[in-house]
Amino acid sequence: MLPKGYELPKTGGNYMKLQSGENRFRIMSDYVVGMEYWTEKDGKRMPVRIHNDDPIHPDDLQFTNQAPKHFWACVVFDYSDQKIKILEITQKSLMRTLIGLEEDEDWGDPKGSKGYDLVIIKTGEKMETKYELRAKPKKELDEGIVQLFKDTRVDLNALYKGEDPFADEEVNVNEIAEILS
Repeated sequence: MLPKGYELPKTGGNYMKLQSGENRFRIMSDYVVGMEYWTEKDGKRMPVRIHNDDPIHPDDLQFTNQAPKHFWACVVFDYSDQKIKILEITQKSLMRTLIGLEEDEDWGDPKGSKGYDLVIIKTGEKMETKYELRAKPKKELDEGIVQLFKDTRVDLNALYKGEDPFADEEVNVNEIAEILS
């Protein structure tokens, strides 16, 4: 039979999907922000992400009954499967809490090697889903995680073009050094 404590491998891909219970992560990049809505192309539903001041194409909205949402996206280290991922946040309660933490002189910027971990606790389902955000004490990030981030190329601006942010593009090493300092 299976070894004691065996768990099925996670198949979360490159985007952090919040699971029921605790979801622990470390923010590794600045945010990109904008509006997101869904459309259909070639029979497949696809997200469209635009800068806040870009026009929304009315033809795109004919395939959805949802209004466009404000979003934040950032690169994170997801502790549940030890991977660099993209976290997209559309919940205003989480945004307000993150703004509050960043503006608080005792907490400040959570990102990078000298920041702190965050935990989003998800409870409920569908329309009853609730999210709570908690900050963990500040601590230096493990060097292995820092190296993994340096080795993983992510271009968040690709989200605005409908492209894969994990495509093998050149990354500005100076930006990475600044983020991790």
